Amino acid sequence: MFVASLAFFGWSYAVRFGRTAASPGHAGSVTALPVNACLFTLFALHHSLMARTGAKRWLMRVAPAALERSLYVWIASLLFILTCAAWREIPGVLYDVRWPWKGACVALQLWGVWLTLRSAGVIDPLELAGIRQVLGRERPASFKVYGPYLLVRHPIYFGWALMTFGTPLMTGTRLSFAVISTLYLMVAIPFEERSLIDAFGDEYRAYQRRVRWRMLPGLF
Repeated sequence: MFVASLAFFGWSYAVRFGRTAASPGHAGSVTALPVNACLFTLFALHHSLMARTGAKRWLMRVAPAALERSLYVWIASLLFILTCAAWREIPGVLYDVRWPWKGACVALQLWGVWLTLRSAGVIDPLELAGIRQVLGRERPASFKVYGPYLLVRHPIYFGWALMTFGTPLMTGTRLSFAVISTLYLMVAIPFEERSLIDAFGDEYRAYQRRVRWRMLPGLF
């Protein structure tokens, strides 16, 4: 389900979000952005709140502990598919880059894909998806710092920004998705880092001092 949600997002962003939408009229244009914001907020609330320690404890009281992570991933993946499927198209084109700069934009997006995959590999994709829990092969929590994590503290989020903003054709629909999703990631980082400090203590504080930038090198 996790892979299916990412595949559906990839199709949505590349095909549907890339269409130069015809103007839906003033009312449609005005309502599309807040509707999109509400859709992503629904996904984001689950994604953030259910990742907190208290929510995890509650979930383990109503479901087998081995299914805690995979249930979270299933629900988050379904909500992400729903978000992409219901995303309202917004007319207009901010920019349309031609060659050779188009190639540079594509390279930027591919770097974002690589950065995301490489960063997830450091964490362990099977752990992220909850598969190790179900198989009874969960590993003790460990704090690993190498590869992209020496560039920024949240390289998966950096890769996401590169993928969504790096497009050579920025339609209104793509722009709304890129801005709303990236703003959510920036807002979520302090809460995520608070949980990491609770889990790893001084080890993570030392990492914060070592790697200054949270998500965007030189900016944030």
